[in-house]
Amino acid sequence: MSRSTNLSEAKLVRAAPVFAALGDPTRLRLVARLCRDGPLSIARLSESSDVTRQAVTKHLHALSKAGLVCGRRRGRESIWELELQRLKLARASLNQISQQWDAAIGRLKAFVEK
Repeated sequence: MSRSTNLSEAKLVRAAPVFAALGDPTRLRLVARLCRDGPLSIARLSESSDVTRQAVTKHLHALSKAGLVCGRRRGRESIWELELQRLKLARASLNQISQQWDAAIGRLKAFVEK
């Protein structure tokens, strides 16, 4: 296996926790909200939602563990924001998978057409 393939596999392994964290619909909605609205407090993130502040906090900590968000204290509030580097890593991984599928489909097409 070539060195570039090993590096690609390492990137996929590093991206796995991101995909696992985004596999939960509530966490995916939180990421989308932070992406759309920028840094927000837990109170703001739980507004207009059927999810409690305590549940939002739990989900934010799971996202933080995956490196997708970071929180900081501002007075009595915790403000949460996206870590864009981790999203870029996930996007690069999806692009790599897409390229591999395109190559596999190309090989299959060439085989079938022979």
